[in-house]
Amino acid sequence: MFRGGSRLNLLLVTLDQFRGECLSAGGHRVVRTPNLDRLAASGVRFDRHYSQAAPCSPGRACLYTGTYQMNNRVVTNGTPLDDRLDNLARAGRRAGFDPTLFGYTDQGVDPRVVRSPDDPRLSSYEGVLPGFTVGLDLTGEHARWTEWLRDLGFDVGSGGHETLATEPRRPEDVGVSAFLTTCYLDWLERQDRPWFAHLSYLRPHPPYAAAGRWAVAFDPDEVDMPIAPSPHRHRLHEAALGLAETAAPTDEGALRSMRAQYYGMIGDVDAQLGRVWDALERLGQWEDTFVLVTSDHGDQLGDHGLTNKLGFFEESYRVPGIVRAPGPGAARGRVVDAFTENIDFFPTVCEALGLEVPSQCDGLALTAFLEGRDPPWWRSAAAWEFDWRYLGLPGGAFDWPWDRHLERDNLAVRRFDDGAYVQFGDGSWRCYDLGADPTWRTEVEDTSRILRYAQSMLAWRAEHADRQVTSFLLESGGVGRWPTGSIVAPAE
Repeated sequence: MFRGGSRLNLLLVTLDQFRGECLSAGGHRVVRTPNLDRLAASGVRFDRHYSQAAPCSPGRACLYTGTYQMNNRVVTNGTPLDDRLDNLARAGRRAGFDPTLFGYTDQGVDPRVVRSPDDPRLSSYEGVLPGFTVGLDLTGEHARWTEWLRDLGFDVGSGGHETLATEPRRPEDVGVSAFLTTCYLDWLERQDRPWFAHLSYLRPHPPYAAAGRWAVAFDPDEVDMPIAPSPHRHRLHEAALGLAETAAPTDEGALRSMRAQYYGMIGDVDAQLGRVWDALERLGQWEDTFVLVTSDHGDQLGDHGLTNKLGFFEESYRVPGIVRAPGPGAARGRVVDAFTENIDFFPTVCEALGLEVPSQCDGLALTAFLEGRDPPWWRSAAAWEFDWRYLGLPGGAFDWPWDRHLERDNLAVRRFDDGAYVQFGDGSWRCYDLGADPTWRTEVEDTSRILRYAQSMLAWRAEHADRQVTSFLLESGGVGRWPTGSIVAPAE
């Protein structure tokens, strides 16, 4: 079904820190996203789509490997990605592509494959996911973009964060999103065989400073004010409110300005995607290209008194999920209300490329939805995890194996239709009544309902324990499900 012609291209787009409700196709009151809406109208929009972890490295590890954090164990920016894990780029190579990255993937090297203690990759989490060829490197200080701006005669100060923070002073056509798009389009013009590209846009990630006209596109007086913090707060929430990097401004004007700039960055990156769609149509490749759009995580954007991405609130984990499959049998304009997750993208790509879904995958292929059908079974809740051990790692001295306090600095969430259950690693928990109050400020009091949610959490963890070799028995030459990548072929 997916092959619209004699070739199939694959385009994966990530929009960093993009909240799931910020689509005009989804009914947002302020934001306008005509080009994401255009993609949704010609594909499938997953309305309740979630990332499985935050911040960037953990969220992307789940997306790229199709595994929950409890299995990939990338728990913060700087945690290495286990090199034994399969991923989207490696799958693309098996299918005959040269997967090419424009932007960044934030995946740290596995120290077990490093040959020298002086390897610079041991000092940065901003590594490239194994399997990708780099078409444009925008890691770290975004040096390629900064150098380009300097060549054009712009004052970029010290570069990096300062260049991003001063985007409103420069035209949007020289912004970081426009630069990435132009580099990709230049590359696209040169392709003469099926291709696989990953466009990893920074925006709408902070600093909250939109490029050019997008900095004034939304009136701060017209944006909605955020959800106020609950008076009954978990200690993790309370701690986050006391940190400069996660506490939202308390001044109303500053809050409104932050949200207006965020919406402006969304408008800017949406316009850049319009350039991509137009180029694919002009080159006659639109009907041969499998397109997937999502984010690594969301942004609190002032909700619950917080900014950035952290903790257990939904704003940090609900993200856009739009997929357009080529071919005459593909669904067009469908909106799916079932719970879907970023871990579903890897198995979906595998099926689109005619590959076996790796046994490591916790996610489920979205193929049936893309064909206009409903799968025979689907999940009844979404899940995500957050780990904050990084706060205690630098300079820490731990009496292993007796000191286990870092192993308790984590949480897992199950988000149901009518509620959410949060289990903390230290044994404490919270349970929210989202049917009565979708703002996550009203807690469930019915103990039988809490028990049902908690039991579902236990069953979820049991179901998704690593299974790569557990469904195989060493008898009669090997029986059961052969592990993915086995050198010896299964007996017929």
